[in-house]
Amino acid sequence: MSNFANTTPFASNPISNKSELAQYLIGLLDPLASHTSPGGARVHLGFTGTHYDEAAAQLEGFSRPIWGLASLLAGGGSYPGVERWVRGFANGTNPDHEEFWGNMRNKDQRMVECSAIGFALAVAREHIWDPLPAEGKRHLEDWLGGMNDKEMPNTNWLWFRVFANLGLSKVGSSRFDAKRMKADLDHLDTFYIGDGWSRDGPEGVVQLDYYSSSFAIQYAQLVYSKLAQKEDPERCEEFRNRARKFALDFVHYFDEEGRAIPFGRSLTYRAAMSSFWGALAFADVELPAPLTWGAVKGLQLRNLRFWARQAGAYNVDGTFTIGYCYPNHNMTENYNSPGSPYWFCKSFITLALPESHPFWASPEEPYPAALLTTVKPLYKPLHIATNLGGHTYILSSGQQCSYPVKQSAAKYGKFAYSSAFGYSVPSGNLTLEELAADSALALSEDDGETWKVRRDTREARIEDGKWLHSMWYPWKDVSVETWLVPPTAEVPLWHLRIHRIKSGRKLLSAEGGWAIYGQGPDDRALEPSTGEAFGTLENGSEARAASKAGVSGIAELRQNSSRRGRAMRTDANTNLMVPRAVLPTLMDEHQPGQGDIWLVSAVFGLPSRNGENGAAPGWEAEWKKRPVIPQEIAVLMA
Repeated sequence: MSNFANTTPFASNPISNKSELAQYLIGLLDPLASHTSPGGARVHLGFTGTHYDEAAAQLEGFSRPIWGLASLLAGGGSYPGVERWVRGFANGTNPDHEEFWGNMRNKDQRMVECSAIGFALAVAREHIWDPLPAEGKRHLEDWLGGMNDKEMPNTNWLWFRVFANLGLSKVGSSRFDAKRMKADLDHLDTFYIGDGWSRDGPEGVVQLDYYSSSFAIQYAQLVYSKLAQKEDPERCEEFRNRARKFALDFVHYFDEEGRAIPFGRSLTYRAAMSSFWGALAFADVELPAPLTWGAVKGLQLRNLRFWARQAGAYNVDGTFTIGYCYPNHNMTENYNSPGSPYWFCKSFITLALPESHPFWASPEEPYPAALLTTVKPLYKPLHIATNLGGHTYILSSGQQCSYPVKQSAAKYGKFAYSSAFGYSVPSGNLTLEELAADSALALSEDDGETWKVRRDTREARIEDGKWLHSMWYPWKDVSVETWLVPPTAEVPLWHLRIHRIKSGRKLLSAEGGWAIYGQGPDDRALEPSTGEAFGTLENGSEARAASKAGVSGIAELRQNSSRRGRAMRTDANTNLMVPRAVLPTLMDEHQPGQGDIWLVSAVFGLPSRNGENGAAPGWEAEWKKRPVIPQEIAVLMA
């Protein structure tokens, strides 16, 4: 039977040039028409809730597609449906209209949506602002300017007010507050920590995720550097300099097939993860070697092509689902409405560029060869990035969200995050299958009734550029010291995790490798296999799973270990990439008072490539190899 369900309306689009990218965007905009209110001001895409009100949720559905629409119009394109948004601006900002969005309060979600609106006024004035009647213009500028005296979160949100004022300035509005915009920019600059990186907040905030780049800060800095060059040249040049430094780190979060490494929160924004590359082009940044415009073009367009092929990212009418590679509310945040995924449209910013721009004029190039087969310490985010052996991933320590976020331990606390295998989020905490502890060490003090994983990481550092070293404390009388050692040229498909546990209580432990697609060639659950065919393997203190997605495995390196391997079938819909996954896991029991407990886990991963059915031939020989414990750590173990 043909796989009729695993297709999208966009998969046949090559997305290789500007007109094809515009076609993709139009294919996303068109389905919104039937979900748009009569007055045009609200887009209702579903009935799920958020921590903010329904009017703000429907404003999200209206505003976020504008990132793409405004770019299309700014670059000389046209779209008949633009009149829906012009009507929506007039009615949504009119206090006497039934579709009025409501005035902004302190820390209001409506503030977030002002960034796309300000961008649209700045780059597509003649299409968005000029057609409005005088009353509509007055209502829109009053509504946007209404945020200038409101309290905002001390985060990337301040950029949203900057963009509102930027838009107001570009249309000559008296509601433009230059003093407010400068104060916001000056404060945002205090988030900068060097090497191109900014925190998403003041000192003490430690997560450095996609909000520090494509979702917000880097993207906003680059757009500002283009639009405010005449008024604020010194700051704009500083923003471009930051981007040049940042790009040489950020490129390591992408693989040769265009996938970005899933890490952190808000991943339902999907292709927005790659929008930094388009913003580099929009800002006309002079690229640092080895990046070229052909390479940047490839990074951006390959990511968009990847998402164009993901059937689970779309409803049957072509609107976005909430989730990652398929509908999955379990991995989302309480601020994700059905309209939230349209932050995706930030990645269409290159539509604002002329065909003569080097981004479009340069032939697309593959991932830079100089950056392949590398291991690179990334000191600001406390990551070690690698693509040795054809597997792109990061080792991670030292990050956690500075405020409560659903599934934060999974989003920030895992030991590793892969572009191919993604990561998993728990569906519960009463079984290991629910916990789905891939790339994590799970501990239980109650005989497996409940489990804890690393969430609050302390004393994290990269030691001599060689490995990540950190401490974490699941209970007051339990400490875990963890070393994460990247792969080497001798064993490119393995990385090491070494743990020293000091415990005053009895514990069960379960450590997971990579979660991998868990179905066989007949699309039924993988079965045990000792040969080279697809299947699972449980052999003493090692476990493995092989499927069309590649191979994942984990093995204990200490001799005479009591750990036992298990190829565990995790609960459905826990992994971000695939809804049915198998997780190779090592399990053990530890008694109190036995001194230091050492666990030495070698983790194996080889994804399939470019649609191949399984890992490349020869992986079995690599599986038989084992990494060596670094001498400095071996001395401690002795």
